[in-house]
Order: sequence, then C-alpha cells, then structure tokens
Amino acid sequence: MSDEGPDIWPPFLPTLPLGLGPAEVPPRAAAPRRQPSLLLVDDDPFMLGMQSRMLRGMGYMMIGTAASADAALRLLGERQVAVDVVICDLNMPEVDGLEFLRRLGASDFRGGVILLSGEGPRIIHAVQKLLAGRALLILGALEKPASRAALRTLLDQWQPAALPSVAAEHPGYGADDLRVAQDGAQWVLHYQPKVDLRSGGLTGVEALVRWNHPLHGLVYPDRFIALAEECGAIDALTEWVMQAALEQLALWHRSGLRIQMAVNVSMQNLCAPDFAPRLGALVRHIGLSPQDLMLEVTESRVMAVSSAALETLVRLRMQRFGLSIDDFGTGHSSLAQLRDVPFTELKIDRGFVHDARGNQLIPPMLEGSIGMAQRLGLHTVAEGVETEDDWALLREIGCDIAQGYFIGRPMQSDRLPAWLEDWQTRQPRSTAR
Repeated sequence: MSDEGPDIWPPFLPTLPLGLGPAEVPPRAAAPRRQPSLLLVDDDPFMLGMQSRMLRGMGYMMIGTAASADAALRLLGERQVAVDVVICDLNMPEVDGLEFLRRLGASDFRGGVILLSGEGPRIIHAVQKLLAGRALLILGALEKPASRAALRTLLDQWQPAALPSVAAEHPGYGADDLRVAQDGAQWVLHYQPKVDLRSGGLTGVEALVRWNHPLHGLVYPDRFIALAEECGAIDALTEWVMQAALEQLALWHRSGLRIQMAVNVSMQNLCAPDFAPRLGALVRHIGLSPQDLMLEVTESRVMAVSSAALETLVRLRMQRFGLSIDDFGTGHSSLAQLRDVPFTELKIDRGFVHDARGNQLIPPMLEGSIGMAQRLGLHTVAEGVETEDDWALLREIGCDIAQGYFIGRPMQSDRLPAWLEDWQTRQPRSTAR
C-alpha cells in the first residue's frame, strides 16, 4: 500500500518479514512469547510507512497505523482489535501527543506506550515524568529516527497482561502497635553492602530497620517511620537501631572486618539537644570511634533544618562523626544545604543512577554532582546500582562508592561473610585485583 493511505491503515493483518516468502518463514521456537500488536500514531505518512516497514523487517506481524490522534482513538474505541503497544509521536496537529495520551489514559486501554518524537531529549524526559503517575504503562521514549536495536529493547519490555489478582490489603498501624513492637523486641536490622568503585572492596554497610511483625512478617520502614515520627516514638526506635548496629559493627571489627556503619537519623532526633553527647557516649562505651559511623540525613528533611538541628549536626561533626546528605537530587535547595551543613558525604538518589546511560539528560547531571562534591572534599556514594552498566558508568565519571542490588541486597548480619566471598568472585573484572 502507498504511504499516502487513509488515516487508519490495515486492520492488523499478519505480515511476513521482508525478504521471506511463505517457504522461508523461520521455524517457531517452542512456546514463544506472544508478539505484541502495535499501533503507530504519527501525522507524517512518510514516517508511518518507514516505521511500519522497519517493524515488519524486525519480525513484528501485527501492525496498524493511524495518521492522527482522533483516528487512533476511534480505532481503539471500536475494540475490533486488541492493541498491546501504542508507538506515538508527540508533535501532531489539532490533537497533540500529550492530549492523545491524556485521553488514552482516561480510557480502558491497558497496553504499553512508546514515545517516539523529534522534540529532543529534554522535552521527551519531561513528558515521561508528566505521565509517570498516570495509568499508562510507559515503556520508554526514543528520538526520531529510532534504531531497530532501540525499538527492540523497549518492545522487549512489554509483557502480556496477567490475570487480575486481588491486591493485598496493607493493615494500618498505630502508636500502640509501635509500643508493642518496642517492648516486644520486634525490630530487626538488615545490612546492605557499600563497595569501593575502584577496588571493589567492601567499605561499609547501611543498617536498615525492619519490623518483624508476629502476624504480618517483615514490615518495611515506609510503613512505620512516618508514624514513629508523628507519635513521638522515633527517638526510642533510633536509640535501638544505633545500639544494635554499633554492637554488630564492633563484632565485625573484632573479627578483622574493618568497615564503616551507616545509619539513618530523623530530623526529630537531631532536634534533641542531648543527641550528640548521647551518641558520642554510646560509641565510646561500645569501643568504637565516631569515624566508624556515618549518619545519613534525607535531603528533603534538611531543607527544613532548624537552628537546633543544625547545632546538633555541627556538634556531631566536631566529634568526627560522618554526615551524609541522602537522596541527593530529590530536594529543591541542594546547593544551600551543601553550603550550610558540614556534610562529609553526598549520596546520590537512585533515580539518577539506575539506567542513567539510557537517558541523555542524566549522565551530565550525575557527573556534575560528583565533580562538585569532589571539589568540596565530599565522598560520593551512588545508591540504586542494579546492573553492571550502572557500575561501569559510575567508575567512568569517578564516583567513590556504590550501593545497590547489583552488589548485594539488604541481608541479615550472619549472611555478610558468604556474600563477601561471592562478591569477590563475581565483581567486575575492571576492579578485581
């Protein structure tokens, strides 16, 4: 068919890959995953023709096109065919891509969406963020003209819809539940490794608190930390975490494992005038030094730092405790925080780390943050390192320390030796000695 066809081009007729006749169709592998049916939406007939030919050449058999947003919505509304993935241009006349996607999200369409546009990476990234909280499944975004490999990578992320399941209801907790947890010794700590990006060596762990609920099993901190702050239970919880984490660190030190412990602290902890002296006394009592402990403060909380909390942070630093600004990049006054608070470490949020190489905007920001931190004399830690490619990029731009699932998940203390033995055999060769 000519590229200058009607608004909607054939109703998803199966097509053969270019260059293959009926006798040349490759044999199917056993039980292959079902191919997605695709709908291309673009007001440019030439682009529609080029994209559809390329996709057919890649072996995709069910392809339809629509030369306008209205035409695509009509086709989807008729429900004569099931569309699994919509590949959509952003800049279209009358109804642009944003309006189309808004209407699509309001419909009962539950497939995936790939943004394909010539608008440039900053606009494409902004659109992705705009759509992130909506019902649409955004598989990714590509600049025109997209390569076969890039399209294949995004289309491979599509999965057939699973059967609907009943979502598990999360029980609500109150202040009385936290008191029972405190009195009943229901808190437990898991530890996530932090390793040197140059040598691959273990430098420390972060202590992460869990609630070992007698009925609900492990409950994660996003379910109870805010409650603890609201009802005044955060000081007792933090005191327990510090005691347990430092006692475990002392055990590791005595066994010859000289690493640092990182612990999260709440802004409410820092507002207590006796927090710094009490923590100093605890560290000395256990037989450690303040340099063995890194205190992590979430960036968004530092934005509202009071004079009392700032005084505590200064006193902690004067005792030589490490201070880390956690989740860096997610707040709104990062430079002011680095100027006003005596941090020794900058911990970059996972949103700027995982798959950073796949987004043209992120690597310059990542490199800029790391360079700024180094010029200020701060160590840099990247969390959310999930792949070897994440690891490689961070090494290239000079980050100091990595933390994430690629290295190790949070684990109980007795599993750390086995993890360390495993890590020494599988760490990237570029760092192995």
